[in-house]
Amino acid sequence: MISYAKWMTDSVIARKTNLTDHWGYEYGLTLDGIAKVWQQTGEKKYLTYVVKTMDHFIGEDGSIKGYALEEYNIDHLNNGKILLTLYKATGDEKYKKALLNLRRQIESHPRTSEGVFWHKDIYPHQIWLDGLYMGATFYAVYIKEFGERAEFDDIARQFMFCEKHLKDPLTGLLYHAWDEKKQQRWADKTTGLSPHFWGRSMGWYVMALVDTLEVFPEDNKYRPELVAILNRTIAALLKVQDTESHVWYQVLDQGTRKGNYLEASGSSMIVYALLKGVRKGYLPEILKETAKQAFQGLVAEFILATKEKLINLNKICYVAGLGGKDNRDGTFAYYISEPIVSNEPKGLGPFILASVENEF
Repeated sequence: MISYAKWMTDSVIARKTNLTDHWGYEYGLTLDGIAKVWQQTGEKKYLTYVVKTMDHFIGEDGSIKGYALEEYNIDHLNNGKILLTLYKATGDEKYKKALLNLRRQIESHPRTSEGVFWHKDIYPHQIWLDGLYMGATFYAVYIKEFGERAEFDDIARQFMFCEKHLKDPLTGLLYHAWDEKKQQRWADKTTGLSPHFWGRSMGWYVMALVDTLEVFPEDNKYRPELVAILNRTIAALLKVQDTESHVWYQVLDQGTRKGNYLEASGSSMIVYALLKGVRKGYLPEILKETAKQAFQGLVAEFILATKEKLINLNKICYVAGLGGKDNRDGTFAYYISEPIVSNEPKGLGPFILASVENEF
């Protein structure tokens, strides 16, 4: 059996992929995948690579190059997950000190009136699906190691209020973002919702659910609801899965619309959530074959081997967000106009994670 997890990780390393450009969530995401390959294979070279990459950012005093708490950027919490992995693997106190720096942000991070984290201080009163993976999941893994069990209630509410406000009752899909004040240019003036279902944003959401459930207490009163949210969301995603390729479109429910395309990062995230959800028992066993078929779809649609015997991951949306720039208006035209690239960390990390899950 080909190990796509190892093959892609070796390709990332051989290509000297830049994962130190800034304190970016996508770099931590890719390192999370590589760390999982180390845990699965026991090959020390992968841990060494992760340590070397993260040590570019982490000072002996726990300071983090490029991180500023006062920015209140929920994206900047994501890399805390790989710091926790390194602390547990090495026992080096600098990683714990850095974790404490990130944890402090949660104490004062601005929230909606119902207690859900704003996406960023510069994006006030807004919930983005992306933020659940960046903030809530880091919060959960941190609490599992160092926090109080009662804090898990706060994490559960992040997901519950997110579904409450962003879910479309007709399709069951979740919109990319919601503005509580209904003031943003992209926000519907009645609902506060952005206009479309973006594949990667829903990928972030279902990845966040399976990773949070992994550390969530079995006896917490909200756990059954988180499992139910995952099942409802996956059911909605399977309804818009492309029947021929078994992967997903950039704009999920507009597969036949001119300009739309099958997209690698969101598809990899959804496949990861499917595979892990079934393995962990959060999703029904009957979905195992669907998940395996979807993984083969990832390989067939997006993976291309090179003459150097590496592999490329193609058809990755480079970036998509809302506000901040004139054209980030949440329209269909916007989502399909963003650059489509290969071997970008927002796709590489989820593909490696999905590949690891496929090899269990």
